Amino acid sequence: MHSSLRILHVIYSLSLKHGGPPEGLRQLADGYLQEGIHLEVASLDDPEEAFLRELQFKVHAFGPVKSVYGYSPRMFRWLQEHVDDYDAVVINGIWQYNSFAAWRVARNKLPYAVFIHGALDPWFKKRYPLKHLKKVLYWRFFQYPVLRDALAVLFTTQAERDQALLSFRLNRWNGVVVPYGTNRPGGDPTLQKDVFFSTCPEVRNHRFLLFMGRIHEKKGCDLLIEAFSRLSFTNHDLHLVMAGPDQVGWKTTLAKQAEKLEVGDRIHWPGLLQKDAKWGAYYASEAFILPSHQENFGIAVAEALACGKPVLISNKVNIWQDVIADGAGIVAEDTANGTHELLTKWLELSENQRIKMAERAAECFSARYSMHSAAKAIVSMFEQYINNTKGKRRANKHAVPVIAG
Repeated sequence: MHSSLRILHVIYSLSLKHGGPPEGLRQLADGYLQEGIHLEVASLDDPEEAFLRELQFKVHAFGPVKSVYGYSPRMFRWLQEHVDDYDAVVINGIWQYNSFAAWRVARNKLPYAVFIHGALDPWFKKRYPLKHLKKVLYWRFFQYPVLRDALAVLFTTQAERDQALLSFRLNRWNGVVVPYGTNRPGGDPTLQKDVFFSTCPEVRNHRFLLFMGRIHEKKGCDLLIEAFSRLSFTNHDLHLVMAGPDQVGWKTTLAKQAEKLEVGDRIHWPGLLQKDAKWGAYYASEAFILPSHQENFGIAVAEALACGKPVLISNKVNIWQDVIADGAGIVAEDTANGTHELLTKWLELSENQRIKMAERAAECFSARYSMHSAAKAIVSMFEQYINNTKGKRRANKHAVPVIAG
């Protein structure tokens, strides 16, 4: 046990509507708990948010903030006053004020690490070139130093670490790949399925595939609807559940697309699913599908595997090679044809083949994606640095001083 170590995580928000990073940190907290680590979090959430009271760790919330960037003098002042209460800091995400503020305070004081969470994938550079030009100016003076000075820049896959070097010319940092994933769900799957069906009754007694994630362009939602429509007339009993928050207001456009393609009555939008409703959706589905254009890891993929569900994913989800190696799912290109291939190959499998793939999905999760391993890796990294630093200080203290003649 490492009960003496105190770690502060700094993140823009712990709200699950922001996708993988807040969910990942919540799961990482369980791993820290198993290691005996004292975790606290500083965020830019509104302190009145009800979900904050349900968390098992202490949260210092400095919102609400008025912009996506999240400028907060209150957070900065608090970090200045309290950073010495901790042994190490982990910054979650980049491009927002919380990472810059934590760097200003922690550098030259405490060891800190930065989780990139896919934010340096070159897909963003190609898809939003004008936005990238603005980022170039910000990068040199405000963002790059945060990574340059870190003890470690944390990546969840080797592919994510390699791709991060392609977005900007200034790219010297200590990149470290750490294990990542989630925790196996507890509870009764039968009861959890009932909770989900009460939320989405339209699919009770129907076969369905599950998309779980933000309703966002990078997730390939439009590709999925188009591909689903191509085979809908030969698979009359198959439905599609599109579960997740609609942060950018894209659902209306996608729903119109589904209606135009005559599959609107078989695509369902239950919104953000949490707790038993979320796990029930996984357990009730045939398989999970994510034709994403960019995914540094994909917490939802790990969650599906934890529930023993095969995953149908694009080769832009950075753990796709693990999925293929373990026989835990099907992989194709992030195009309409590629997404159609995912669906077609799944539907062509025999019942016995699907059962075998589900068994391998559960085995894949157990072997690769336990969040306890992530916690152990982060703790070990900080402890090694702290112990080495203490050793140097002791050596310097007892060294014979050199007097210039």
